[in-house]
Amino acid sequence: MIFNRLMILFFIINLNLFAQDDFFTPVSTIGGYGELHFNKIIPNKGSNSESLDFHRFVLLFSHSWTEKLSFKSEIEIEHNYVKSNQGELELEQAYIDYHHADWIGIQAGVLLPSVGLLNEIHEPPTFLSVERPDYSNKIIPTTWYGNGIALYGNYSGFDYKFVAMEGLNGDKISTSSGIRDARQKGYKSNAKNLLYNFRVNYINLTGLLIGTSYSINNAFSLTKKVKVNIAEIHSRYQNYGFYSSFELGKITYDHKNLKSSFGYYFELGYDVFRFVKAEGELIPFIRFSQFNTADKVSNLPDEERKYNNSQILLGAMYKPLPEIAVKFDYSLSKVELGNQKTKYLNLGIGYMF
Repeated sequence: MIFNRLMILFFIINLNLFAQDDFFTPVSTIGGYGELHFNKIIPNKGSNSESLDFHRFVLLFSHSWTEKLSFKSEIEIEHNYVKSNQGELELEQAYIDYHHADWIGIQAGVLLPSVGLLNEIHEPPTFLSVERPDYSNKIIPTTWYGNGIALYGNYSGFDYKFVAMEGLNGDKISTSSGIRDARQKGYKSNAKNLLYNFRVNYINLTGLLIGTSYSINNAFSLTKKVKVNIAEIHSRYQNYGFYSSFELGKITYDHKNLKSSFGYYFELGYDVFRFVKAEGELIPFIRFSQFNTADKVSNLPDEERKYNNSQILLGAMYKPLPEIAVKFDYSLSKVELGNQKTKYLNLGIGYMF
């Protein structure tokens, strides 16, 4: 009798634990995004001062085996085709995700470190300008991906993530590109010197995200390891028709010449269609940027001024649907050394699904 009751209790416990999987139907999904750009440089700076470029074509594949266990991937072609060092074919994400509960989950595979606003979420309708902000090119290189493992979760409004992944190539860190060219991109990556990244966002206020991240790596080198520290803060507000973003980041290096990189941008836009109650959104905006991959150097005269850029950008984004964006922007960029001024005109259309 007691044995029978224990068996019934055991059955009930197992039913509660695994019922969601027993009745869950495995499902595969496909998504993607892309963007077409027209770029004009003023004054003319060569044969490619005016260009049309299907900058990115991306397909997202995912499969859920159970409610907790899934696979996600992202495959990208840049600049239409790949041939003779033209264009790129990249596997930017490919990981298994075990979502144990809201407070804890684990991912393993090709991952994106959680740095800044755009590295993880960078579909064209999710940011205002035609091109991604220059800050997200020069200081925090978006998209940055690599092989690794991550723990993530959400508790009491705090969204957090810890990533351990392949490190940087210290021999490719430079005053002109900072850490951008030092990314290994998952190709037989050196695993001796891992990069550790931690990010926390507070998301419990309507429309507001505010957070910070810190990353550290002893980047491998053929000569001396290069210690790299990346600290950044970020915020985004989207509510009542307002669109506002802010990012500020600083990278310090134990490098023979380069000691730090620094940059920030702030942008503000407003959906003017709210005044006339029209369909979709029309968001004029303004952005201020300053970034310098050679913010502090030693033994290299004029390097700090050579790469010190400031920019003001005016633009507008029209969204007939939340997943489609038509964009325009015009900017003036100035380099401190020689007071070099360049104007940029960009038009674009982007989508996601």
